[in-house]
Amino acid sequence: MKKKYIVLTILFVLPLVAYLFFASGVNNFAKLPILKQNVLSISDYSKVDFNQKISILFFLGSNIEDRQGDALNMNQKIYKRFYDFEDFQFVVICPLESEQLADDLKNKLEMGTNTDMKKWNFVFLDYNVIEQVFNSLNTNTDLDQYSGSPYVYIVDKNRSLRGRNDDDGIKFGYDSRSVADINNFMVDDVKVILAEYRLALKKNGITRKDL
Repeated sequence: MKKKYIVLTILFVLPLVAYLFFASGVNNFAKLPILKQNVLSISDYSKVDFNQKISILFFLGSNIEDRQGDALNMNQKIYKRFYDFEDFQFVVICPLESEQLADDLKNKLEMGTNTDMKKWNFVFLDYNVIEQVFNSLNTNTDLDQYSGSPYVYIVDKNRSLRGRNDDDGIKFGYDSRSVADINNFMVDDVKVILAEYRLALKKNGITRKDL
């Protein structure tokens, strides 16, 4: 008789408990913290902007040839994994007069890694404007002498900087030089923010191919 009740419990009670657990998880979905609002818009300087897109912001600098490894890490670990999401993009900021170097990098990524580069958006700005955009993130790091940074940032559809704020401190950006940092932190955080927007779309009754 006891075995019968055990079987009934497994068949009926446990699935109900599992359902309630996952339903509760949806309602209490952990969002990626907002670290800074009103990241400076670049729409005055480019057709590319942060509004209505989940952007990976990358300050590549003028020494693009030296940053190819960083770009490759981001391409392989982040871009190729998530670019099918409709509202996802890379925004790669470079100084004016580095257009040829950027084209060379794009060609190498496209041909060498079989990458569809349509969501790699290169934006060329004056050094002063690059500094203004970077400063609007209000991070704990600075641009280097080439107006670049090894750190990449997640900017949401409302031009807010997203990252981590927990017991280990605030994590504004992710080190593009470090595969460990990208794998251990950035991949998960991009998943979280994309899931956040998927959930918002579903709640509003919007369906997308990328869902």
